Amino acid sequence: MIDVLTFGKELKRHDFQFYCGVPCSYLKDLINFAMNDCEYVMATNEGEAIAIASGAVIGGKKSVVLMQNSGLTNATSPLISLVHPFKIPILGFVSLRGESGFIDEPQHELMGEITPDLLSLMKIRWEYLSHDIDEASLQLERANEWIEKDESYFFIVRKGTFHPVDHLKESLQLSNNSLKINKKKNDQLPTRFEALQVIQSLKDQHTIHLATTGKTGRELYEIEDSQNNFYMVGSMGCVSSIGLGMSIAKKDKKFIAIDGDGALLMRLGNLATNGYYSPSNLLHILLDNHSYDSTGGQLTVSQHTNFIEMAAACGYKQSIYVHNLLELRNYIQFWKRHQELTFLYMKIAKGSKNGIGRPRQSPVEIKERLQVFLDD
Repeated sequence: MIDVLTFGKELKRHDFQFYCGVPCSYLKDLINFAMNDCEYVMATNEGEAIAIASGAVIGGKKSVVLMQNSGLTNATSPLISLVHPFKIPILGFVSLRGESGFIDEPQHELMGEITPDLLSLMKIRWEYLSHDIDEASLQLERANEWIEKDESYFFIVRKGTFHPVDHLKESLQLSNNSLKINKKKNDQLPTRFEALQVIQSLKDQHTIHLATTGKTGRELYEIEDSQNNFYMVGSMGCVSSIGLGMSIAKKDKKFIAIDGDGALLMRLGNLATNGYYSPSNLLHILLDNHSYDSTGGQLTVSQHTNFIEMAAACGYKQSIYVHNLLELRNYIQFWKRHQELTFLYMKIAKGSKNGIGRPRQSPVEIKERLQVFLDD
């Protein structure tokens, strides 16, 4: 068995001090170490953990993700469509529940069989973590060499790999809503393009705009391409989680995550995580057109969802209904002057600008230029 504190020192030696994950009994001792001695963010699901860690990596923190192998299936979308195209290097530890020869719950049987193949299929380098600390330290050296080349690396962890580590008592973070404004008048219903024009017109040298996948990123690019714009591809629903990771990593910058109703509905757990950690330098804007505009305009179920109440209940400091473009401008400017975790909700018209193109830069180029901006 590996002494976790010794192994943790090796991780720290390679500058891995930011962790994010979802609990697993096989990894509980490594999780306890991370919570006791490092920076640890609790995620509501494994895909969210990948997105948060990705944001932290872009912000300059070498990051570790911890998960049970059954949750690896939750992480496949951001691993394939975020981590891979943007070449975001993440160190992962995934448990091997359902290993052949061990009695386990029936739901783990197939996953135990396919975990190695699933990682290989996603073109993620991996190996089984040794039970010997000397060998494990050498494995970590190899993994770090790939991380330094912007390649992710995962360890599969068998039962009984780590010596027990107690979880020290932690203080509960309480984040309560201080301002909630619900709908008071008729909606202006501007186009998404018009709303994005307002957001982009307020750009400055301290603020990063993160656009959710699909038409939002493409229209923002059409309005004005900027070094401090991040156009997310794939990984639907992850934009505010990327923003959370970045906002934790770069507290001297401000981040505006521009979301869509279909995307946010896909990962509502993000609201709870964002609200719990409550970074003051994160503004979350939801542009709701009640449709999946990028795939043909099919309806979402957002007509029956009160996002203002949900964000407030999850701990966003401010949760505000925006009725028109003037209010959108004023609330963004107010947030920049008086930073608190804020959720702005605005209904927009269906449809998109005709003939919009796509970013000419590759995802890697977009990531790298943003990293330069973040380091200024």
